[in-house]
Formats: sequence, C-alpha cells, structure tokens
Amino acid sequence: MTPTPTAADKFSFGLWTVGWTGRDQFGEAVRADLDLVKALNKLAELGAYGITFHDNDVVPFDATPAEREAILKTLTDTLASTGLAVPMVTTNLFSHPVFKDGGFTSNDRSVRRFALRKVLENLDLAASLGAETFVMWGGREGSEYDGSKDLSAAFDRMREGIDTTAAYIKEQGYNLKIAIEPKPNEPRGDIFLPTVGHALAFIETLEHKDIVGVNPETGHEQMAGLNYTHGIAQALWAGKLFHIDLNGQRSIKYDQDLVFGHGDLTSAFFTVDLVENGFPSGGNKYEGPRHFDYKPSRTDSYAGVWESAKANMAMYLLLKERAQAFRADAEVQEALKASGIYELAEPTLASGETLADLKADKTAFEDFDANAAGERDFAFIRLNQLALEHLMGARG
Repeated sequence: MTPTPTAADKFSFGLWTVGWTGRDQFGEAVRADLDLVKALNKLAELGAYGITFHDNDVVPFDATPAEREAILKTLTDTLASTGLAVPMVTTNLFSHPVFKDGGFTSNDRSVRRFALRKVLENLDLAASLGAETFVMWGGREGSEYDGSKDLSAAFDRMREGIDTTAAYIKEQGYNLKIAIEPKPNEPRGDIFLPTVGHALAFIETLEHKDIVGVNPETGHEQMAGLNYTHGIAQALWAGKLFHIDLNGQRSIKYDQDLVFGHGDLTSAFFTVDLVENGFPSGGNKYEGPRHFDYKPSRTDSYAGVWESAKANMAMYLLLKERAQAFRADAEVQEALKASGIYELAEPTLASGETLADLKADKTAFEDFDANAAGERDFAFIRLNQLALEHLMGARG
C-alpha cells in the first residue's frame, strides 16, 4: 500500500514543475497556464509541505507595481489558508532575452547590474515569506564558444555577484543561505560551475562562503555521468548541502526531469538511504526539504500532472520504507561489518600517533603481508544484493 504523504515529510514542489505547460524547443504548450491559487490548494491537498518559485513564476517579468502587489497578496493569502511554507526562492536570470549571455557573467556590464538588482529585489521577497534558502542556478552563465569569454573575468564576476548577494543578506539580517545549483550544460553549451565539485571549489574563494552552499539536482549530476549520491555525500560531508532537487534521469542525455525514481531507481534508493539514514558511522545529516524539481510528461493532461506530483511523493516514501528496513536488517548490519564499512570510519593513524611512530611500526610496512591482505573478500556484491532485495520488497 502506498504511504500517504503529510507535511511532516517536508515535500516541496517548484511552481515551475506542476505549472509546466509542456512547451519545449520542438513543440507548443499542451496544457493551459495553471492558476496560482489552484496549484497551491491542490499541492496542499496532496500532502505537500511547501512550494518554491522563481520570481517570474509568480510575478510576470513586465508586471506593474500595482499588479505585483495584487499577485503577491493573492500568494500570501493562499499560503496562509493552505498552511504551505516557502522554504526556498530563486530568481529567473535565464528566460528573458536580456539574459541570453547570462546574468552575473554577461559580457554586457549593464545586464550584470540589472541582474544583480533583480536578485536583490527578490531576496527581499524571499525573506518576507520566511524562506531559508536562496537558490542560484546559472543556466545562462556559460558559453557555446570558448573564445567568447574572458574566463578568468567571468569567474571574477560570478564571485562578485554571489559575494555581493551574500553581503546584502547579512546587511539586512535575513535568515537566508545561498545554494548554488550546478549543471553541466543546457541551455548553454557549457555552463560555469557544472558539477558539485566545481561549485564546492568555487565557494572556497568567496568572502562570505559561510552562508553559501550547494543545491545538487539528481539529473544535473547524472546527465554528466556522475554519481548523485556521491555528490550530495561530499556536499553533506563539507557542511554545504543546503538544499536538494530530486527528479529522475536515464543516463547521459538531455535533462529529462522525470518523476523521482523513474530514472535510475537503484541510485534513487541510495539517495534516500543517505538522506533519511545518514552516513553509516554518523556525521552530518540533511534536514532540509525533500524538493521535487521535475516536469510532468508533455503527454498528460492536468489529471496526469497531479498524478505525477503524487508519484514523486509516493516513490520517495516507498524508497524511505525500504531504506529504513535495509539499515534495520541484522543481516545487512553484519554485511556492513564484513565489508569493512565501519572500519573505514577508524582513522588510519591512531590518536596521537606521529609519522615517526608510523615509520617505526614494522607491522604497517616491513612485516605487512600485502599478499594475504590482497586476498580479503570485501563481499560488496553480497551487500549490494541485500540492498536490491530490500529495494524490490523481497525482504521483510
């Protein structure tokens, strides 16, 4: 039986997900625009905890001040009536033609100044709605031609933009953190900060790096052939996993944005295992929203859209049940020990041991029997089989 989601599960949806009309590069919209009030009421009815949005998902780019005020009143009134939270807000610096060469890294200085002001305006809105995370996806920050950018200057401008934004957050006293969302390509041929690793390295150069982390997305890592679970694990280990985007992807191709678990199901299982159960030996644990950033199939009507929203939450909860059963299984715990999983958490050097002590320890090198150690059976296949049996519901 499929579990029923509740607000306690902390499921959130971007308004651009259920509100996607199906328009793409090769075809027109197949669904009418979704009314804001209807979207919020339906998500609340289905058990969602919160919604997220780009500024222009709610307020049109060219809205007048009066129109903006009216729309935001509708938003806040509906949030109040539904009880939905707004844990994350982001800014659209990619749709309008003005951003065709990027926002923070456009070769046109006036565009960069406009982009920065647009972000600052949206930070005020995010703070007023109680958001805790401000995501920055640099969808147009990149190039198609290597010679079209002074790449050093581009990274300078990216750093300037994010540091200025972070400084504003601190200046205003907002309870916000910035999360960079990496993606390797699409819509640009190559996007700056394409992976979690690139973003983490970049963050270390920032003046205000204490409030800047990452927002990894399943498909964005997998479309580069990378391991999403490893990506969020490194960010979590570094204390920089501020938000996550969940969806489905099938290998290296365009960004599919499938329902979570409808792509690489095994990877989805281990993602949920990490998010819900944490590292086997403890350490940092993710406490933020379980956010879905997907696109309902273009082949479906709005009935299918709401089925897809339900499917995301159902898949996560089913995987959560199986991941918890996996960790609680005594046979799995024995397999974890046999595989050396817990041994990996033991420091290689003993407490207080110096390099001189290590060099003096003949059992570590001179008398170490590498041939015997090389015969150790780590039994990783058995461990993975147990995981897959739990994933498939073949074990209690």
